[in-house]
Amino acid sequence: MKTIPDYFGKLAFDDRAMRAALPANVYSSLKKTIEEGCELDLSVANAVASAMKDWAVAHGATHYTHWFQPMTGITAEKHDSFISPSPDGGVIMEFSGKELIKGEPDASSFPSGGLRATFEARGYTAWDPTSYAFIKGKTLCIPTAFCSYGGEALDKKTPLLRSMQALNQQALRILRLFGNDTVKRVSASVGPEQEYFLIDKDMYLKRKDLIYTGRTLFGAKPPKGQELDDHYFGTIKPRVAAYMEDLNEELWKLGILAKTEHNEVAPAQHELAPIYTTANIATDHNQLTMEIMQKVAERHGLVCLLHEKPFAGVNGSGKHNNWSLGTDTGINLLSPGDTPYENAQFLLFLCAVIKAVDEYQDLLRMSVATAGNDHRLGANEAPPAVVSIFLGDELTDVLKAIENDTPYNAAEKSNMKLGVDAIPKFKKDTTDRNRTSPFAFTGNKFEFRMVGSSNSIACANIMLNSAVADALKDFADALEGKADFDSALHELLKDTIKTHKRIIFNGNGYDDKWIKEAVEVRGLSNLKTTPDAMPACLEKKNMDMLISHGVYTETELRSRYEIMLENYIKTVKIEALTMVDMAKKEILPAVWRNASDLATSVCYKTSVVPDLGCTGEKELIKRLSNTADQIAIKTDELENALVKLKMISDVTLEAGRIKDDIIPKMNALRAFCDEAETITAESYWPFPTYGELLFGVR
Repeated sequence: MKTIPDYFGKLAFDDRAMRAALPANVYSSLKKTIEEGCELDLSVANAVASAMKDWAVAHGATHYTHWFQPMTGITAEKHDSFISPSPDGGVIMEFSGKELIKGEPDASSFPSGGLRATFEARGYTAWDPTSYAFIKGKTLCIPTAFCSYGGEALDKKTPLLRSMQALNQQALRILRLFGNDTVKRVSASVGPEQEYFLIDKDMYLKRKDLIYTGRTLFGAKPPKGQELDDHYFGTIKPRVAAYMEDLNEELWKLGILAKTEHNEVAPAQHELAPIYTTANIATDHNQLTMEIMQKVAERHGLVCLLHEKPFAGVNGSGKHNNWSLGTDTGINLLSPGDTPYENAQFLLFLCAVIKAVDEYQDLLRMSVATAGNDHRLGANEAPPAVVSIFLGDELTDVLKAIENDTPYNAAEKSNMKLGVDAIPKFKKDTTDRNRTSPFAFTGNKFEFRMVGSSNSIACANIMLNSAVADALKDFADALEGKADFDSALHELLKDTIKTHKRIIFNGNGYDDKWIKEAVEVRGLSNLKTTPDAMPACLEKKNMDMLISHGVYTETELRSRYEIMLENYIKTVKIEALTMVDMAKKEILPAVWRNASDLATSVCYKTSVVPDLGCTGEKELIKRLSNTADQIAIKTDELENALVKLKMISDVTLEAGRIKDDIIPKMNALRAFCDEAETITAESYWPFPTYGELLFGVR
């Protein structure tokens, strides 16, 4: 029997596979490209392509694809076989360096936000050698960037790589100030915790809302939900355990570091968390993980729901983005360390993050804005839409001491003078966890908890990397060339803390008093919905920052504003149309049928026994009829509003109308449909209820 180390990564062309398959000089050249960004010679690319093809064919692959991440939020691939004709009428298996480096998919049918006309089809995919190729089914998948004929980024990977480059450049400037000349690269490390629901496939297929939208648009609260907290970390049911075991094996074969699995708070909800890796690889792996999760679920007669709020009234699903900074020498720059030197450096990077989150809180909120996440943020399981940082009491007290030039009273009563006397050693996880905080320090990393479960983590990390790079640039500009570095550093940190301490909040993020204080006293943003958040993309300060670091061009930013709002509009429209369809064709007929059968029964009974009152039945008939009338009225109102929406061509105006008019009408229709479910006999209700869906997997 093979052990996990025997088969881990067997379907990934990772460092072990490359070292075994490539000549030493080719391997060395490729590693230099990966680690230092050096240009790859075509002869090296040809050697890599040949070895990669031989390895893939040996593992059963017949095709290859440039695997990329367009702005649809999912991945894309076009498969080409390795075959080429041979003179004798047969075929040979070939794959060249040119084919490895560049592909040419049709770009016209992918979202471009006006970057491309639909008749202009040419687009290019370019190999990302920093992310390992892998085999999926019988296809070699090569992670790539995707751009238009004019060179504009049409994907999520390209800006992410640019943001990593900007962060590396500015972080190295800071490390040089501390005399560190050995580090060659600084990378953001990310570990995204993936939450999801598992439901029975047969039940899923009976609900149009789940099929079309990924969430339930109707559903009354069941007698039991998550009130007893008995599902969280509870015993994993056999069918789910079998799914998790199968899932782990598939992920491990691909070299994905699936580590932790457990039941989440809501019934039928679970979580998978990986070991951290660099931001671009983590993004690739998370996209692949979501795909594999859904495929494996089908094998087990299940459906994996990745929507942020598939069920009203119980916890939704997030994707906590754990983010840190590490050097190629193995140092975590957000780990406090033991010496004054390390502590001073740590505090500088910590303050850079604080400054970045405060100055670009609107960008971070925008980066997680989707129609699905709007349902989750501010609910009981997710942070509010107000961005704040949780540091814990110990770190907060240290920053207060710096700000006020006062001693830090640790247990040993040591005085702190930055760069001279040792500040306290911070042990990992000395801070409590704050589940209500959007951005929490958890010992040696930050946990950005606002990301939605179906989202690509690329956008959140692009904005986070870029904002921190900008703060580090300001710090480097201020400190480079200073004769008294320690004093200049101390004053810089002191000023930064004073200016940006408003973003630090260690309390309950759900408290209404905090929301009021955050907005009215501290001046923080409260961007509750996607239409509220999206204008941040076009704010001058944000555009200037992202453009100055080469992460986006102005054209690319404007296109993304259009794309994200279009996605919001289309998502809600599909949901609204599905509601109308289900109300007309399923819910109303069921309620009418129940009322009609009851009325027939009452007529029969009273004809047999004239003085029989049938009071309860008559009252129920009245309630059913009145509720059905309201459902019909609210359905018509929603349908008419959708017709009027067609007259609006501007995405900003249309998104605003959806937020202010369509969604309230959807909520009103749902309220009456959910009421109907509670009074309609079970045998009449047309699709599985919340109770059946949430507790149907044994």
